[in-house]
Amino acid sequence: MKHDKNNHEGYIYALRFKWLTAVYDLFVGATMRERRFKSALIRQAHIREGSTILDVGCGTATLTVMIKNAHPDATVYGVDGDPAILARAADKASREGVQLSFKEAMSDSLPYPDGHFDRVFSSLMFHHLTTDKKVATLKEIYRVLKKGGALFIADFGRPSNLMMKIIFSIIRILDSPETTLDNVKGLIPARMESAGFKEVAVTYSLNTVFGTVCFYRGEKR
Repeated sequence: MKHDKNNHEGYIYALRFKWLTAVYDLFVGATMRERRFKSALIRQAHIREGSTILDVGCGTATLTVMIKNAHPDATVYGVDGDPAILARAADKASREGVQLSFKEAMSDSLPYPDGHFDRVFSSLMFHHLTTDKKVATLKEIYRVLKKGGALFIADFGRPSNLMMKIIFSIIRILDSPETTLDNVKGLIPARMESAGFKEVAVTYSLNTVFGTVCFYRGEKR
């Protein structure tokens, strides 16, 4: 696994604190209906045979591995800014017997050429980013997508009811009110459009222990 030098200023670990990385899979699996929503996200992408796929903010690579298992002929990459979590991702891929390519990089500085990917995914990463970082990341994703490619995001969105709003306040405290503001206000589609994406839509929502998770889709025309 190649580790490129990047600016890690402002990086937020998957569960806020580095020492919690070891329990990330157990925690998310128990609280977020993870397999269900990630399987649905993959199905929505309509991945074609031989596609090149990127998972941005791949974490421990649960989604990355699921994509490869669902589409063995695809070439699948994962990128994350945390070398410790990437080590866990590589171990998981080895245990699953799948060939994946991982790189250490920040989401707003992706180490890939223009127009390289057919599909880009991101799961539960955008709520860690400030508005400026969200837009910079979306512009980078737009850059590395092929014309006709598409982005699929699963992340917290506008709470579906008062109970979800109260519950999501826990996440806002854990991460920060600043990074989660766009999520709670339902502004992710607007940020995608500002980065150049077309046909932007919220395609699905699911209530979880910590709030409403929404699916966002956008195309590069």
